[in-house]
Amino acid sequence: MSLQGKILVVDDDRLVLATITHGLANAGYDVIDADNGDDAILLARQHRPDLALLDIRMEGMSGFDVAAYLRESLQTPFMFLSAFSDDATVAQVKALGAVAYLVKPLDITQIVPTVEAALGTVRAQRERLAAAASGFAPLDAYPLAPAPGPLARPPEHPFGPGGERDPLADTVAIAVGMLMHRYSLSRREAFDRLQRMAASDGQPVKAEADRLIEALELLVRPGMA
Repeated sequence: MSLQGKILVVDDDRLVLATITHGLANAGYDVIDADNGDDAILLARQHRPDLALLDIRMEGMSGFDVAAYLRESLQTPFMFLSAFSDDATVAQVKALGAVAYLVKPLDITQIVPTVEAALGTVRAQRERLAAAASGFAPLDAYPLAPAPGPLARPPEHPFGPGGERDPLADTVAIAVGMLMHRYSLSRREAFDRLQRMAASDGQPVKAEADRLIEALELLVRPGMA
């Protein structure tokens, strides 16, 4: 399997399909192609692609139909390639949650960078979810002072009552510890990953760390398991 990712391309225009498939393969992707929606769904179920590129208007199942199935049944991210850019089409694209939308005619030099960016966004989102879903365990990678009681709240200020720095105030370090434990990374590698996640979301690193910790805390609250 290519390190670049596995891409499903769906278009009922055989020339367009061959052009996109060839270009993505040359860019280092594993490419699966289909010229109709029924085959696209079968291939998606079999190969579980990282991203699907869908034409919208096809005979039989439309690209919108395929996208709805990918979203609901396989949680496969998708983007659309279409000659149509009217308001109704754009509204449906947004409603389905496409990661990108490109208007034809296109050449492969436009498609490859968009695919790269879309996959980067998808992978960053999956990393956050995986780290948050790992439960209490990641926190063990970062030593914390024992809490005085099960319902005790951490102080709101960065220093303890004796003037010492509160270890819970450094959320970036805690988030780095979580990522180190979850992905078996060094501190530098975990911090670099946190930076990439923050850049993908357009957030400062500290804000991204806060979001990661809050997501974990939400998961481990009583009644959320």
